[in-house]
Amino acid sequence: MEIFCGEGSSYDRAKEVKDFDETKAGVKGLVDSGAVKIPKFFIHPLENLQNSNAICTSTVCFQVPVIDLQGFEGGRRTEILAGILAASETWGFFQVVNHGVPLCIMDGMLQAVRRFHEQPKDVKMEWYSRDYKQPVRYFCNGDLLVSKGAANWRDSIAFDFHDGQLDPQNFPPVCREAVSEYIKHMIKLRKSLSELLSQALGLHSDYLASIGCMETESLVCHYYPACPEPDLTLGATKHSDPSFLTILLQDSIRGLQVLHQSNWVDVPSLPGAFVINIGDFIQLITNDKFRSVEHRVLAGPVPRVSVAAKGLDGNSSLPHFKLQ
Repeated sequence: MEIFCGEGSSYDRAKEVKDFDETKAGVKGLVDSGAVKIPKFFIHPLENLQNSNAICTSTVCFQVPVIDLQGFEGGRRTEILAGILAASETWGFFQVVNHGVPLCIMDGMLQAVRRFHEQPKDVKMEWYSRDYKQPVRYFCNGDLLVSKGAANWRDSIAFDFHDGQLDPQNFPPVCREAVSEYIKHMIKLRKSLSELLSQALGLHSDYLASIGCMETESLVCHYYPACPEPDLTLGATKHSDPSFLTILLQDSIRGLQVLHQSNWVDVPSLPGAFVINIGDFIQLITNDKFRSVEHRVLAGPVPRVSVAAKGLDGNSSLPHFKLQ
C-alpha cells in the first residue's frame, strides 16, 4: 500500500484513488456531488501549472498556423503543401478549415459527447471499464490506478475501431448516430491528409498509406467538467501523442495549449476548424523532419469538450525503416 505523509497526517493515495474509481462516476460525479475542493490526487506540482497564460506581448505573439484546404485537389495544392510542410517542421500543430466535413456533423458530434457525459451516473456507469479490449469504454484517466503522478481533471469515452470496423449497435444510444457519421468523415479526411503529408515530404501521395501508418484506430471523446479549483490541476498533463497523427475537434472553450519556443501558446477554437497535430511516430519515420510537440489542456470553471481521432500507435511502422 502506498502511503504519503504531509501536513502532519498520513495520506493513503491508493485508497482514495481506488474509492474514487469504484464510484464509476468520474470527475463529473465529483462535480455533481457538490465538491468545492478537488481530491489531493488531482493536485499537480507547481512546475506543471506555471505559465498558464499564453504569451503575447508587444514583441512576440505566437499564433498556431491555419491552413485553408479549399482547392487542395486543384490549383492551390502547391500552396497548401508548402503550408503543411512549414507548419509540420516548425510547430507540429496546425488548424485546417474548408476540409469537407460539414459543420452540422462537427457540431452534432460535440453535442453528442456532451450528452453522453452529462447523463445520470446510473446510465453512464454501465460503460465504465478499464479493459482495453473493450471496443467502447468510458473511464477517467486511463492510467489512474497505476500512475504515481497527479490525475487529470477529465472523463473520456473511447471507441476503438479499424477504419470503420465497429458495429454502431455497440455504441451508447445517446451518441450512436453522431459517432457513426463522424467516423465516416474522419476516415475520408485522414485519407486526404495522408496524401497531403506524403507529398509535403516530397513523396508520392500514397506513401504513408502504403506503409500502413495512417489508418484510423480510435476516437477518444473527452469531457473536462467545471473545476472548483482550476489553478491546482490540469485537464491534460504536458505530453506528446504516441501515434502518427491526431485530428482534434474542440468546442469554443479555451484550454488547449501547445509548447512553442519554450512558451505555452493557446490553440484557439475556430469555427469549422480541426486541429492537426503530428505524432511521435511521424517524427520517427521522417527522421525528425516533422515535429511531434508537447501540449496540454488547462482546467477551467466551465465544462469543455473535445474529440480526438487518433491513428496507429506505431506498431505497424516497426518493419519499416526511416526515410532515407
